This record gives sequence, C-alpha cells and structure tokens, in this order.
Amino acid sequence: MRIPYLIFFISNLLFAQTKLIKDVDLDGIKDTIYIDAENSKLVSLLSTQNFKKVNSGEIESLDGQVSLKSTSNGFRLNIDWMRAGYACQFRYNKLEKEIQLIGMSRYEFGPANNDGSGESSVNLLTGNYIGDWNYYDLRKEQLIKIPKINIKMILPKTFFEDFSESIVSNYSEKCANLFNKRKKQLQKRN
Repeated sequence: MRIPYLIFFISNLLFAQTKLIKDVDLDGIKDTIYIDAENSKLVSLLSTQNFKKVNSGEIESLDGQVSLKSTSNGFRLNIDWMRAGYACQFRYNKLEKEIQLIGMSRYEFGPANNDGSGESSVNLLTGNYIGDWNYYDLRKEQLIKIPKINIKMILPKTFFEDFSESIVSNYSEKCANLFNKRKKQLQKRN
C-alpha cells in the first residue's frame, strides 16, 4: 500500500515542478503553463485566449534542473545547474493581453576560487539592475567583493511567444561585461 502512495507522491511532485495551474490572466479561470522539455519550450494555455496553445521560443537550457513557481502576480521559470542558474519572472499584461517577461535574475559560484561569483537581477519594467559580484585576487590570494552595481539596464520588451534562450544570453553577456569592467577598475586601484 505504501509503494503506490510513494509513486503517486513523487509523480505529483515532479508534475508540479514542470506544470503550473493558476489564474495567470486574472479572469477567475485557471490557466496552464508547462515546460515542454521534448521541444525545449514553455507552453501557455490561457482562458482569455480560448486555451489556444502558445509556445515560447526555444530554451536550450531546459536540460538543467527546471521548475515553474507561482508568484504573487504571475510565475517564475527557474533553471539551475551545478554552479550557476537563472530565473525569469512573467506576469500577464492586461493592456497587451499577453504574458510578459518582467524580470530576470542569475547567480554563479564561479570556479573553485569563486572568481566571478555572485548574483544579479534586473527589473525589466523599470530597467533597474543590481549586481552583487566577487572576484579572486591572485596577488592577495583572497576573494574581493565588488561594490554593489546599481545602474539602468534597458532590455527589449519581451512577451511569452518571443521569449527564448537568447534573451537570457543577452542579459548574461551585459552582466558579465559590467562585472569585468568593475573588476578591471578595482584591480587598477590596487
């Protein structure tokens, strides 16, 4: 009797991580968002769109540890690997009548010496970017904290159908450039 319950519990746990049933479009009817790992896409079925299947662009990194989480005003896609990961937050835009990417965050632990470790986030509605990074100083043989980076980072408005790995890659590249610039500035001072 315990084995079927355990199988049911584990399958529900796995199912809950890759499928979200919630009123995303705020019309009082539950919608479905799920991860289609076979085709490397997110899928939405919204009641306001007559449950028409809408696919995101390709997300190659769905081979990591992937989950969908409900948030107070939408949902979040989390993708984690062994030493890095990112999250993308979405919510329904009532004016556009589409799901919109509203924020992204990422973290890295870096290599064994933690060079490049830290985290960052960007609010895509305001353009506010916050980066909290570290670098390893080979001369001092210690991890140095880079002062918090607060800047404006304007990225293109992105809706569900247009969301893909390239959006996250663009953000990661801008993030890495900011990190490297600040790291070089600190190394020149020391």
